[in-house]
Amino acid sequence: MIVFGWAVFLVSRSLGQGLLLTLEEHIAHFLGTRGATATMGNSCICRDDSGAEDSVDTQQQQAENSAVPTADMRSQPRDPVRPPRRGRGPHEPRRKKQNVDGLVLDTLAVIRTLVDNDQEPPYSMITLHEMAETDEGWLDVVQSLIRVIPLEDPLGPAVITLLLDECPLPTKDALQKLTEILNLNGEVACQDSGHPAKHRNTSAVLGCLAEKLAGPASIGLLSPGILEYLLQCLKLQSHPTVMLFALIALEKFAQTSENKLTISESSISDRLVTLESWADDPDYLKRQVGFCAQWSLDNLFLKDSRQLTYEKVDLNSIRAMLNSNDVSEYLKISPHGLEARCDASSFESVRCTFCVDAGVWYYEVTVITSGVMQIGWATRDSKFLNHEGYGIGD
Repeated sequence: MIVFGWAVFLVSRSLGQGLLLTLEEHIAHFLGTRGATATMGNSCICRDDSGAEDSVDTQQQQAENSAVPTADMRSQPRDPVRPPRRGRGPHEPRRKKQNVDGLVLDTLAVIRTLVDNDQEPPYSMITLHEMAETDEGWLDVVQSLIRVIPLEDPLGPAVITLLLDECPLPTKDALQKLTEILNLNGEVACQDSGHPAKHRNTSAVLGCLAEKLAGPASIGLLSPGILEYLLQCLKLQSHPTVMLFALIALEKFAQTSENKLTISESSISDRLVTLESWADDPDYLKRQVGFCAQWSLDNLFLKDSRQLTYEKVDLNSIRAMLNSNDVSEYLKISPHGLEARCDASSFESVRCTFCVDAGVWYYEVTVITSGVMQIGWATRDSKFLNHEGYGIGD
């Protein structure tokens, strides 16, 4: 009886365990089926009926996302200044138009942090360059430069030069469209006299384009209306900054011989003689206008009855000066050799006529202008690589 009872107990325990395992499997299968059904039901409820193409794109995107390891994504932190660029496939439409004004102001804000010639440009500048690949985008960028860059920012003209210098060359149609949009003439130069930033920026843009497009394109750009506009900006009632950049624009237009003849025939030298008297003005802004007016009269727009400045300047008290024979190609040097100015987009340099090789020496410099500049020491073997951005101070 004991043996029989023990055998019945073992058999009943085995049957109970088998029944329990079977029941667990059914429950798991039942719950798994319900779970799958619930997931399918939720996906059907949340699905957007936008067509099979959207569904395929979503599946492809999910596959791509699942294929990218999370560790790799986190191994490269995002640069807050220059977010990563997303490539554009051959069949992908061009990215949506962004806030051009905001990108220009972002470039103006971050440009002062770039201290290395090999440093990557900011993301905003790269985006503006990409936008300017089309005529419409280029026109948007140029109009934004004129519209939003403030007069008081010392790097405003430098940003205009940098952006336009790196943008693709505009087409003939884009230049024609810009001329129509601006619709410049003498009357426009008299408008908004209380807001000179627009006229300063317009003159800076015209000067950059004249330098960048020297030749037939520059001749076509200097229409009678634009010439009248720039000459009107030289009148004494204009803001000195507007006068300065209008004069610089005329200098750059004069790099093309036909434009130089056209400007000279407009009696510009008579206006420059008046402005030349500002060359020693205690107001440094007017002093810049006087410097450029004097340089133009000596080198570009000569006046028959006027003696060249370097022929009458007194050099007796000057022991050392900037060496006009040891200078890069686009630097302006004053007749007495004590002042230098650069209005080119390249980085120009000049050495002094006095060399030191022993003892302790120092020199003093008066910085008359705002903008980007470097002052330093140079050996005799220092190379002036002005188009690559290297020179004195590096």
